[in-house]
Amino acid sequence: MCNLFGLVTPQAEIRAVFGVALDRAGNPPAQPGIFPDQCAPIVRLEGDERVLEMVRWGIPGPKQFGEHPVTNVRNVKSPHWRPWLEPEYRCLVPVSSFSEYADTKPGKTPTWFALDENWPPFAFAGIWRPWTGVRGTRAEKPDREEAEHRLFSFLTCEASGIVGPVHPKAMPVLLTTPEEWRTWLEATTEVALELRRPLPDTAMTIVAAGARQDPA
Repeated sequence: MCNLFGLVTPQAEIRAVFGVALDRAGNPPAQPGIFPDQCAPIVRLEGDERVLEMVRWGIPGPKQFGEHPVTNVRNVKSPHWRPWLEPEYRCLVPVSSFSEYADTKPGKTPTWFALDENWPPFAFAGIWRPWTGVRGTRAEKPDREEAEHRLFSFLTCEASGIVGPVHPKAMPVLLTTPEEWRTWLEATTEVALELRRPLPDTAMTIVAAGARQDPA
């Protein structure tokens, strides 16, 4: 389960790379370590235009499991997730690297993955939804109250040969080309889910181990 990723790509580059027409993200700093329940940029469609905005990480899961925020979506056949797999609720989550924890007893060591050692931007295959309730870290909001939020999570797939030795259960679905980004945002659900597969081992690399944040 991926519960830590980083984005250090400049905002102007994010807009250019992902074809953003409308930037609502404000002026966020580089985010070398993004954890669950924090806000991060996503790219979604609004009409025919791509919008960049800050959205909080973690969509409530099914009621029978307590509705705890889910950061990684594995079971895309679940009735709970199917409505949010429609095109209007799909999004790209810009990333420069992500981390999985290696079981190095007695503790665990974060291992960082990127496309290459220059950490070029890519995207997780994300979903988003509006939600009303109490969210946000206490550092952000000491007196948290119920409010309207936009939340995101991202899909996982079988682990690749690079990720598997560190975390064999799964890895995020990584989208690396404009064609894949367009398909994820615009295609039918059936076609979009064909992107749910691991990258070839030659398409990514380990860039650091042990650091708590993106090494860029």
